[in-house]
Amino acid sequence: QVQLVESGGALVQPGSSLRLSCATSGFNLDYYTIGWFRQAPGKEREAVSCLSNTDNSTRYVDSVKGRFTISKDGAKKMVYLQMNSLKPEDTAVYSCAAKANPFTVEGCSPNYWTRTWFFTSWGQGTQVTVSA
Repeated sequence: QVQLVESGGALVQPGSSLRLSCATSGFNLDYYTIGWFRQAPGKEREAVSCLSNTDNSTRYVDSVKGRFTISKDGAKKMVYLQMNSLKPEDTAVYSCAAKANPFTVEGCSPNYWTRTWFFTSWGQGTQVTVSA
């Protein structure tokens, strides 16, 4: 059973850094592509980043490029989202998501990785609040 559990959310000041963690179980990270999404109050869930299992390539939405970094530790079965230079507009519930990708092609399809339906398993989310 695929399970994802996020942690690390907090209330921080603008300009701060935060690292979110996604603990995975029930599957092998070598065969799953992982994404991070966020949902702010009153807004739709939006994609933040994606990490392909095949070549460890990454993708980011423009609003977080240069500030956020997605990574994983396969031995620990963990996926991380390092967030630097946080802004109030980064305030949201952050969720990690997984999609099986047993193929050799890039897991973060450029046309689909930002779509919620692209991922099949989701965590419950962790709250990040950026406020002075």
